[in-house]
Amino acid sequence: MVWCAARSLYLPAIEVRAVCTRAPVAAGIGCASVVGTSLWRSSSASFRSKPFACLGIATVPTIAGIKEAVQTEKAPAALGPYSQAIKTNNLVFVSGVLGLVPQTGKFISDSVEDQTEQVLKNMGEILKASGASYSSVVKTTIMLADLKDFNKVNEIYAKYFPSPAPARSTYQVAALPLDARIEIECIAAL
Repeated sequence: MVWCAARSLYLPAIEVRAVCTRAPVAAGIGCASVVGTSLWRSSSASFRSKPFACLGIATVPTIAGIKEAVQTEKAPAALGPYSQAIKTNNLVFVSGVLGLVPQTGKFISDSVEDQTEQVLKNMGEILKASGASYSSVVKTTIMLADLKDFNKVNEIYAKYFPSPAPARSTYQVAALPLDARIEIECIAAL
């Protein structure tokens, strides 16, 4: 009965390759099923229709394929129990980055301009370690100790992100770790 109802509907053909490239599936256990018109035929010639086929694919991601930590010594180590970045589902989530010099663990200087430049260099190293780049960043969040630094930060930020620039939010916050002047986090596509 269900098969008869499905045959009466017009369902356009779907190119499986297009679906796979637009909706990549995480590695895991999968199964596929195919059905066709040979399963049901009407005895009346007037009810016969064009051949019909349907393909269904189901996957279950494995635990190991859900997320992967990104770590590089070319950027400052995380200050707490978190990763520099996480890769999952063709995206990279970069944790908030400060203007620390990786070799010393100290700020490059007290100026927001120098810290912004160092933040973006550090972020570039984390992106590179994950297989991404500035041009693949789709969203950034900037946290400033003083929103009056907005224009100074914009001048430096614009040098790193090619057009079209990523979506962005900027906030003034009460305080940042280690009394930083700026912190930036981002999301990039792989």
